[in-house]
Amino acid sequence: MASMEEDFPRGGPAKKLTESKTKVERTEVDNLFQSNEQAETKKRKGAGKDADQKFKKPKTGTGDHLTLNAEAKCVEILHIKNLQEGTLLLGCVKEVTDFEVTVGLPCGMEGFLSIMNICDSYTKLLNEQLDSDDTEEICSLQHLFYPGMVLRCVLAKLDVRKEGSLSIQLSINPKLVNKALSSSSLKAGMALSGCVESVEDHGCIVDIGVSGTKAFLPKKAQENIPEELKVGQYLTFQVEGVKNDGRVVHLSVRPPTAVRACAESQQGWNLTNLLPGLLVQATIKKVTKHGLILQFLSSFTGQVDVLHMEPEQSYTEGNEVRACVLYVEPSTRLLGLSLRSYLVQPGARLEHAPAGGERIGEVVKDCKVVATHHMSGAMVVLPDKTLTFAHRNHLKEPNEPPTDNRVLAKTTHTCRILSFSPMDQIYFVSVRKSVVERRFHRYHDIQAGQLVEGTVSVLIEHGMVVHLSSHIKGLVPRTHLSDILLKNPERKYVPGMKIKCRVLSVDAEKKNLYLSRKKALVESSLPLFLSYADARPGLVSHGYVVSVKDFGCIVRFYNDVRGLVPLNELSSQPIINPEEMFYVGQVLKAKVLQCNPDKAKLVLSFKAAEGDAEEVANPQFDCEVGQRLEARIQKKSVTGLEVAILPDDIRAVIPTMHLSDHLSNCPLLLESMQEGDTISNLICFSKNKRNIAISKKPTVRWSLEQGVFAKNFSEVTVGMQLIGWIKNLMPYGVFVEFPYGLVGLAPKSAMTDKFISNTAIAFQPGQTVMAKVTNLDEEKQRFLVTLKISEVMCPEGDAQTRLINGLQERRAVAETLAVREDSDLRQQLAALIVGQKLKLTVDTVDSGARFKSDNLAGATIKATEDQVIGVELTSGQKVTAVVLHVDILSSCVHVSILPKLVAKKKSLAEGSKHTATVQHIDQDFATVSLGDTAQLTVIQTSSHLNEVFPSESDKLKAGMSLSVEVIEPRCQELQGLALVSWVFGSPKEHVSTFKHWASSRGHRFGDIVRGKVRAVKPASIQVTLEDGRTGSVHVSEVVELAEVRPGSFPTSTVQVGSEITARVIGGREVSTHRFLPFSHPKFKYNIPELTLIPSKLDENKDFKPVTPEEKINGYTVGEEVTCFVSKFNQKRKTLEVTTDPCVTMTVDLLGMITDPKYSSHPEKLYKIGQAVLAKVVEVNSDPISCTLSLTGVHQLEKGSVTLGVVTNIHPQFGVQVKLPFGNMGTVAVTDLSDAYRPTPFDAYSKDKLLRCFLLGNENGKWQLSLRPSRLYPQQSKPVKDLEVLSVDHLKEGKTIRGYVKSVGQHGVFIRLSTSITGRAQLQQCTKYLVKDDTVLSKHLPLNTLLTTKICSIDQEEGLVHLSLLPEDTGKPDVLPETLGLQLRPAGEEKKKNKKTTSVSKAATTKKKRAASESVQKQLESPITKKAKTDDNDSGVEVYFREEEDKSDKEPKSNSVKVTPSAAVPSRLQVAAGFSWDAHLSSLKPASAAQEGDSSDGEDQDHSNKPQKRSRHELQQEKKAAEKALVQRETELMDPSLRPQDAAAFERLILGSPNSSLLWLQYMAHHLQATQIEQARAVAERALKTISFREEQEKLNVWVALLNLENMYGSEESLKVVFERAQQFCEPMPVYQQLADIYAKSNKTKEAEGLYKTMVKRFRQNKAVWLSYGTFLLQQGQSDGATVLLQRALKSLPTKESVDVIAKFAQLEFRYGDPEKGRTMFDKVLTSYPKRTDLWSVFLDLMFKHGSQKEVRALFDRVIALSVSVKKIKFFFKRYLEYEKKHGTPQTIQAVKEKAVEFVEARGNEAAN
Repeated sequence: MASMEEDFPRGGPAKKLTESKTKVERTEVDNLFQSNEQAETKKRKGAGKDADQKFKKPKTGTGDHLTLNAEAKCVEILHIKNLQEGTLLLGCVKEVTDFEVTVGLPCGMEGFLSIMNICDSYTKLLNEQLDSDDTEEICSLQHLFYPGMVLRCVLAKLDVRKEGSLSIQLSINPKLVNKALSSSSLKAGMALSGCVESVEDHGCIVDIGVSGTKAFLPKKAQENIPEELKVGQYLTFQVEGVKNDGRVVHLSVRPPTAVRACAESQQGWNLTNLLPGLLVQATIKKVTKHGLILQFLSSFTGQVDVLHMEPEQSYTEGNEVRACVLYVEPSTRLLGLSLRSYLVQPGARLEHAPAGGERIGEVVKDCKVVATHHMSGAMVVLPDKTLTFAHRNHLKEPNEPPTDNRVLAKTTHTCRILSFSPMDQIYFVSVRKSVVERRFHRYHDIQAGQLVEGTVSVLIEHGMVVHLSSHIKGLVPRTHLSDILLKNPERKYVPGMKIKCRVLSVDAEKKNLYLSRKKALVESSLPLFLSYADARPGLVSHGYVVSVKDFGCIVRFYNDVRGLVPLNELSSQPIINPEEMFYVGQVLKAKVLQCNPDKAKLVLSFKAAEGDAEEVANPQFDCEVGQRLEARIQKKSVTGLEVAILPDDIRAVIPTMHLSDHLSNCPLLLESMQEGDTISNLICFSKNKRNIAISKKPTVRWSLEQGVFAKNFSEVTVGMQLIGWIKNLMPYGVFVEFPYGLVGLAPKSAMTDKFISNTAIAFQPGQTVMAKVTNLDEEKQRFLVTLKISEVMCPEGDAQTRLINGLQERRAVAETLAVREDSDLRQQLAALIVGQKLKLTVDTVDSGARFKSDNLAGATIKATEDQVIGVELTSGQKVTAVVLHVDILSSCVHVSILPKLVAKKKSLAEGSKHTATVQHIDQDFATVSLGDTAQLTVIQTSSHLNEVFPSESDKLKAGMSLSVEVIEPRCQELQGLALVSWVFGSPKEHVSTFKHWASSRGHRFGDIVRGKVRAVKPASIQVTLEDGRTGSVHVSEVVELAEVRPGSFPTSTVQVGSEITARVIGGREVSTHRFLPFSHPKFKYNIPELTLIPSKLDENKDFKPVTPEEKINGYTVGEEVTCFVSKFNQKRKTLEVTTDPCVTMTVDLLGMITDPKYSSHPEKLYKIGQAVLAKVVEVNSDPISCTLSLTGVHQLEKGSVTLGVVTNIHPQFGVQVKLPFGNMGTVAVTDLSDAYRPTPFDAYSKDKLLRCFLLGNENGKWQLSLRPSRLYPQQSKPVKDLEVLSVDHLKEGKTIRGYVKSVGQHGVFIRLSTSITGRAQLQQCTKYLVKDDTVLSKHLPLNTLLTTKICSIDQEEGLVHLSLLPEDTGKPDVLPETLGLQLRPAGEEKKKNKKTTSVSKAATTKKKRAASESVQKQLESPITKKAKTDDNDSGVEVYFREEEDKSDKEPKSNSVKVTPSAAVPSRLQVAAGFSWDAHLSSLKPASAAQEGDSSDGEDQDHSNKPQKRSRHELQQEKKAAEKALVQRETELMDPSLRPQDAAAFERLILGSPNSSLLWLQYMAHHLQATQIEQARAVAERALKTISFREEQEKLNVWVALLNLENMYGSEESLKVVFERAQQFCEPMPVYQQLADIYAKSNKTKEAEGLYKTMVKRFRQNKAVWLSYGTFLLQQGQSDGATVLLQRALKSLPTKESVDVIAKFAQLEFRYGDPEKGRTMFDKVLTSYPKRTDLWSVFLDLMFKHGSQKEVRALFDRVIALSVSVKKIKFFFKRYLEYEKKHGTPQTIQAVKEKAVEFVEARGNEAAN
């Protein structure tokens, strides 16, 4: 009570005590500001010496901000323009999203609280969780805040939006909110706000933002909090106790007391630490029309605006009231208070939404203004008696002056409700006519299908943002920017452009609005389908394609209404591949066929709406059925592959089902193939008028090559067996198709030996089958076949061969995907084999188990329930598993952990029988385990091509038992798995067993045999044995390894026909026919692998076979081995070598060569069969492989030089290089050369081979250098740009060059070396006055080469400060003069006035606070992005205000400079040599005008304060205007000025109607805006306008029109233009121009067809033949050019022959084979030796393409010619010049001696 009486005194004596206490407090406050006052008055002009005098003059004006809480002259609401950073506000949460909280502020304002502005502990928690990729513990904003929550916040930043409005960025960080509090100022009873810093066992540590103070909230004090506290949670607390001088504070949370306790004087509140939300007991000091002036806490004054007075309550001076602090403005000491009951009464709660429901956006008529407040606004009553408020800006139009009389003159108004303010609990309305009549105020006002007008805001990656109003924006997706996909949309759309759009869809709740600019949709007059109910059958509407599938097109309309156009409804002509005809985004008319609104299903038709399509052209046919082919993939689809048969590029198709005999492999093979790949082992099985069909089925290929086929019906006979495939399934049987297009029917009764009721379950379309002809119908030419296994002969070995082929196909798919995608996971999965053991960790256990492995991160590893039986598993347990199957497409590995499978494997014996158990089924293949041997292998699920499974019980299932016989224990084709035959559910005679093959395997291991050498090859020797069999001797088994000399060929020591004694060391199948599905006679033979090494022929020595695994594992890294070259893989650029018949190892390109000149043909260094010495680089046991090196080293060492291949060029990091032995390295931009180049990366391209110096290894990556001083230290050439290894090597005052690393607000960062980066501050960069770093970043892109001067060096921090100023570097300024920038004024620091000083200090403080954050952003984003043009930097304002001050002394120049080059921005530059051959994207826009910055945000304020200008200023403005007018007239008279619009072009055309260049520029103007039809119209006008005498000008226009049609038109439109051009111009140039257009646009077929026509029509024209020859050689068709030359010589006159041959020879030098060109010249000059002109041409070409030896030999031939002496002198002169340039003193002397000999020989003739 004592404290209460002391704070709120009653009676006389207490009042005196209060006054004395007030004086003490006021003195404290005065002293608090005294230091500031003294500091500032020192810099102010005319400031008083005594700071106390300021307080004695209260009438010093509003500009003096240091008056202690002076009362406001006029009470007004808080305006956003008066807000400053640091203002404390009370707010109410309106909306919470994932990353931002919308907060309602007093006086109808709205702010935004970012997730990064909560508190330091919450920000730290976010960063930690994001770094660990674990978001489980992150507490989202929805858990910390809720609508209606009251917050104390501080204004952190005022952002300026693009439209000029201000955005308030808030913070509730206690360090900012409680910034003014200190440890000593904390008192018990204070109500503070803070955020939970950490949650402890006995309570929470709370961040209250006071330095040196720890605040603790005990658990017992949290009883009033319903939920558990979380880190970052905002709460209002009451200080219970203060200990240790404020270092420890105890808090409590009791809502009735903590939130509603009144602040008291003894709590130490003053103007610096007063907080919003505090309740105070105040006295009304003054009552005004617009609000109240209150006095509280004895000495403080605050204001209550009209919005925070209780309505219908009267206030009188002297009354005591309870008030709540709303806001505190620290600089002006303005305090805002509220008397509203919901803020001051205990238990009251704020409503964040109006009670009567949502009315925002509603337009209300008959509203009455009941009171006006000049500086604030007006109170408006709606017809339903709801009281609202209209801000003063919304009582008038934006450009009108404010007048209260006009508002009051009208009795009623029409208003639009704008928003609801939760802090003021009132609606804000607008009576602006423009706002009331606005078409759209909210997203709810917009409907799909509407036509709307908007303004282009910005172009982004996904499309274009369009503003329909200031706060409603929509997105035009990239595919909807135009009817065609725009590559450069920025050329058509510029910010600020007004456009018309059609609304596609709108989601008002999520504020998502999608628009379309497609002309067909915007201008469509057809009915709109806004819902499925609108789409009635028979209606036609415009829609756009969103997806193209093989079964049709999906078309979308509005509001996500979409339908399907089936394949048969796409066009009247059959379409195989819809992707060829339609594309995503295409607008088409569609007719509704069926619609079911309930199921949202819609079936459409293009055919019914559009009519018939064009006919498909017939392809060319030049191949025969049965011919083995090679083809290149051109297009891939689900149905198959479109290929081009090599080498003639004949079009053909490979159906998907024809990729393999195993249907399950077909989609896998299709997935692994890409466009551009080459496929071999193909065969043509059918051709007709439409297309050529090709198959990759090995069985079909075998049947065609072996002659097992019938070409037509007449060759079909009863009993004939044919290979075919299932074409169609019918209820009565299946149709089987055979090669040559023959089709037979297998009736239902002849399909299988078992009865089947449904033909669909027996076979699959595309399945390969063996059929036997049973019946012929000669009359109808039809035949029947049977597919029964009992009637079709079963060949031996077929099942095993098909199994091997199928598994090899799968392995090829896995390897292809692994290599192509360059995925570590795919490569690891491809290396896994069945039966391999893995170490795994149990992840989850649920009806089976899932595992994880560090080596297979990202893969799904699982075991079924059957594979974990009897094993107890727990999460995290380590287990050993065995691989059952690997699905590389889905990255899934099936494993088993059964003990019998993971046990130690037992060896298998050939011919042994076992009971096998099926462990896993994968379509055509099954994995089985062989008894108790722990061995796994793979079998086929069917043992015969025709085998069917009518019921599920007939199929193989996991867990079934089979009887198997081992044929081969370790089959190399099965990756070491056993090859077995099995019996299940079929008679033994129906199962392929391989027994005959096993019984006739020939010789055994270790047998001694004799024979005769039949053939000697570099890598092997073929031997005919005594029993007639053929054996093979590998190159490594000819002589003893110790006797092999490097570079020798061991097989060359053996002669053909010699008798030899050998020993069998192994065997292999006949490799000439890899696939033998039938009982082929050669299939029984096994070629024995022999050895001739004498030490191995001794039968007494123990001779055991060595497996490839044992051989490879016996090698150690670094060991030197002797190996033999096997082959060079051109595609992978690797060399394959062997050390043993069964061991193949690889050598990478970088391990083969040491000189880059051998990189193009490294295979020339090594011959097949050659012995080489290699070092082992790497040995892998899983999978078994070995990598070698032939360069003599096997690892990289620091300081050495090696070769590398460029893999990538990154502008920021440098050149990334692949090094030998699997290493990677990076070359920084400063290490590329000893002399820096302006474009450092131009000399490097991907796959280029380089010599690199190894600087060092960091984190497994090598740092490299390409400096010649490092690579060739012995060649002492001067180094222009020295290598800077440390800061110690730098000296102040020296100039040094470097590359720009980044440009930011802190300056230009310049890379001086790999580890040293210098900085040039903005004022040290240019002599011009720049607003920010935007201009510099535009003119100094990344890696710009600059010369700098070292200003200073900080040795401790390692910082280098640089200067780019011209006076320091001696170089021109980094910014060009053409920008028209203002020079930086000298001595600007001395002329700062009071206002400048305060603004400058504020800017400095603001920049210091953001320094660390800005530098961090600079480092994180080294590539500087384009800064916003509307940046509001107070530092820039200093310069502007200084310029204003200077206007008193200097004449004020015009604020906007108009330069001739920038006055009218040019969209397109068309030079005199303009080419229409390039695509539209290559057209370059001219330099755009420099747009001045505008500051719309302050227009309103300046309009209220007009400044009177002097007569001198008015004269200067008049002169500037006249000068600008003269410049504009000069520009219009300038003929070189680029026109910008159609009117300008029309004006120029009137003056020069015959100028084709002008017409082409006009066409380009339209094309740049994608106005294709307008461009065509301009071309047609040009052809009519240009005089008929100007033939070349007309031809130029025709060529432009041909280019236009080629790029944007169809084949028909191009053909029409071409035919017209021939009629009006000479045909020959038109043909030539069109051929050039085709060639440059890569339309090779069209160009070749046109050239063929030209050489027939213009066969007497030499230029045509030369042009055609040039084209062929450019396409690489050297043979075709040779044939063409022969045709040309026959067609042209004989006198032209020599010149034609010479021209073709020149073309060979330029585009073809120089050797061939030289041969042609030799032949011509041999026949015509006196053609010295040809000798000169030949010499010029040899200078470029020949060696010095060849050039000298040619000169010697020339000077020996029998021609005139004058001509020989000419050649001697050239000979001497050549030797002076390329030769030596000896060769020069030799030429002179030859000249003397010539003179002596010719005598007087030479002398003359």
